[in-house]
Amino acid sequence: MKKLLYLALFMLIGAAIIGASILVGSNASWYVSWILGTALFVLLLAGAVIWFERLDAVRSDVP
Repeated sequence: MKKLLYLALFMLIGAAIIGASILVGSNASWYVSWILGTALFVLLLAGAVIWFERLDAVRSDVP
């Protein structure tokens, strides 16, 4: 549960950064969105890999 709260906190910080960059009105918002989006995609992909590995481990433990 603690990790979920950290994830929510970081997502809110990321959303605030994106919002601030849009309010500034420069082209920086595209770069910030791209960086945060890429990082989120990599984290979701890593989480999916770990999840599928755990599912496979549970299935191989059951006789």
